[in-house]
Amino acid sequence: MDNIKVIAFDADDTLWVNEPHYQVTARKFCALLRDYMPEKAISEELFNTEIKNLSLYGYGAKSFMLSMIETLTHVCNGSANTKIVREVIDLGKEMLQKPVELLNGVKEVLVRLNGDYRLVVATKGDLLDQERKLQNSGLEKHFHHIEIMSDKRQKDYVKLLHNINCLPENFLMVGNSLKSDILPVLELGAYAIHIPFHTTWAYEDIKQEIKNRRFTKVKNITEIVEILRRYE
Repeated sequence: MDNIKVIAFDADDTLWVNEPHYQVTARKFCALLRDYMPEKAISEELFNTEIKNLSLYGYGAKSFMLSMIETLTHVCNGSANTKIVREVIDLGKEMLQKPVELLNGVKEVLVRLNGDYRLVVATKGDLLDQERKLQNSGLEKHFHHIEIMSDKRQKDYVKLLHNINCLPENFLMVGNSLKSDILPVLELGAYAIHIPFHTTWAYEDIKQEIKNRRFTKVKNITEIVEILRRYE
């Protein structure tokens, strides 16, 4: 890692809390419709609808809201009244207005690294929602570049590297998702640090042992500073 010049950070569940908000909202949604179907079956229907809609709506809270409404129409077989629809929309709006809760050590690490490296946010999701969270987080000033991506596949990272004029061997990605933050980056020949979060969206949750000299796994974001110091 002695050639690292740019460090990119995922946002949701790497810089701040995100997935628990979705899980709380999903549980409330399933409870709201339990008179129509068992909650476990509703949860499965919602997840399947989310995955089906990714190619149309992308990621993020608004996509989740649309998938909840579509699931509602399936579960209720078109018989849902406008009051329930309104309650589902309110659940989505409540989630969109959650305060930003930074994860432990994030601010301190960004302060320590800023100046020695170009820091980047590389996250996927709804543009407006991610911009709002970044602004409310108070972290925006630490970053040289913000990239809100429609997806995080290899081609998306190629585009990111082009946008920031960085070679793969000079790039380090930090994130909580093996599927989105780690594997595509390693495939490009860049470096990656995995910080597992205590809960993961089922779509992102993969079990895979990674053996790659450019890959590191840590328990807390604060460990990154010490790792990089070894190569100074």
